Amino acid sequence: MSVTVYGIPNCDTVKKARDWLDAQGIAYAFHDYKKLGADPAKLADWVAAAGWETVLNRAGTTFRKLPDTAKLGLDAATAVAVMAANPACIKRPVVEHPGGLLVGFKPDQWAAAF
Repeated sequence: MSVTVYGIPNCDTVKKARDWLDAQGIAYAFHDYKKLGADPAKLADWVAAAGWETVLNRAGTTFRKLPDTAKLGLDAATAVAVMAANPACIKRPVVEHPGGLLVGFKPDQWAAAF
């Protein structure tokens, strides 16, 4: 099974998700946004699959600190641009797996997916 976890290593939710995967014996590759950035094409794919409202983390500090001009009138294209420029604005973690895409960490949802 090919699983890729996207996130920031010091994020508590990402740590919980990675611990959960380890406990289940599920091997995964980890993509660190801080070191590797966020690919706009991949972000667009996630937005198409899950909706920009799900993928964009509007509750985080990084998003709240953005200028109002960047936050008003959001749509899929502008949300992708915001996330590409500010990877901390992507809800964490995002997991690509053979069955689809998981956004955020909810153990029950993950157990059903894996």
